[in-house]
Amino acid sequence: MDDNPTLDRRAELSEFLRTRRARLKPEDVGLSAAGRHRRVPGLRREELAQLAGVSVAYYTRLEQGNGRNVSAEVLDAIARALQLSDTEHAHLVHLAKPTQARRKQRAPRRQQQVRPSLRHLLENLEGVPAYIGGARSDILAWNRMAAALFGDWGALAPAERNWARLTFLDPAYRELFLDWESKASDMVSYLRLYAGRNPDDPELSALVGELSVKSEKFRKLWATHDVKEKGHGVKRMRHPLVGELSLSYETLHLPDDDGQFLSVYHAEPGTSSAEALRLLASWGADATTAPR
Repeated sequence: MDDNPTLDRRAELSEFLRTRRARLKPEDVGLSAAGRHRRVPGLRREELAQLAGVSVAYYTRLEQGNGRNVSAEVLDAIARALQLSDTEHAHLVHLAKPTQARRKQRAPRRQQQVRPSLRHLLENLEGVPAYIGGARSDILAWNRMAAALFGDWGALAPAERNWARLTFLDPAYRELFLDWESKASDMVSYLRLYAGRNPDDPELSALVGELSVKSEKFRKLWATHDVKEKGHGVKRMRHPLVGELSLSYETLHLPDDDGQFLSVYHAEPGTSSAEALRLLASWGADATTAPR
C-alpha cells in the first residue's frame, strides 16, 4: 500500500458528477420519461448534455474525470442543469479546475496550532460548550463545558481527537446523539467538502481509509458524494448525567487560522435543556469523567 496516499481527483470528479446526475428524474428538469426504458436511475448523459448546452462527447469526457481546459461558463451551465446547491457548485469547481495556487498549497498538518487568544476566549465562554475544530474534523481545543457534554477529550491521544473517528468508531457517541444518523451524514458531507479542496492531503486519505475499513455506515455515506458546509442547527442528545438536551449550535469560521472554526452550543433560556446545561456545569470536573 502507498505510504503517502492521496485521493484521486479525477475519480472524485467522475463520481460526483455521476451521483448528482443519478439523483435527478426526467420530470425534475421538464423532460418526459414516458416510453423510455431506463436501466439505471436518473438522467442519461445525453439528456444532461442537452440541458447544459454542451456536446455529449464533451460532457462524457468531463464525467470520466477529464476536467482539463473546461471553462467556468461550462461548469456553471452543468451546475444549473444538475440543480447543484452553492456548496455543490463550489465543490465541482474545486474538483474540475484546481488552481495553480491550490496545487502549491500544503494541507494542514495534524499538529495544527490554536492561537493563545482563542484558547483564552474558550476559557471565558462559561456555561456553554465550545470547541475549536480544524482540518479533517480534528478537535483542537475546548472548554470545560465541552468536556462535560462530549467527554474527556484530554484523555485521548491527539490523533484520536477527531469528530469523524469518534462518530463512527466510538459507541458512546452513537448513544449521545439521538439523531446520530443525521450527525453521521453531516460529518461525511463535511469531509467530502474538505477532500474537494485538499485532495492531496495524505492524512485525510489515511482517515478515510481507516473509517472505510472499520465502518460499513461510513463506506455507504462516503459513496453518496454529498457535500455540506459547516453552519448552524440543532442537536438532540442524551447525556448520562442530565438526560435529554436540545441544543442549538453555531459554527464560526476563523479567518487566517488554517481552516479552523469555533463551534458553540447553547440552549433556549427557560427550557429544560437550559436547566440541564446548568446542572451539568454544577457537576464540574466530575461531569467530564462520567461513564458514557
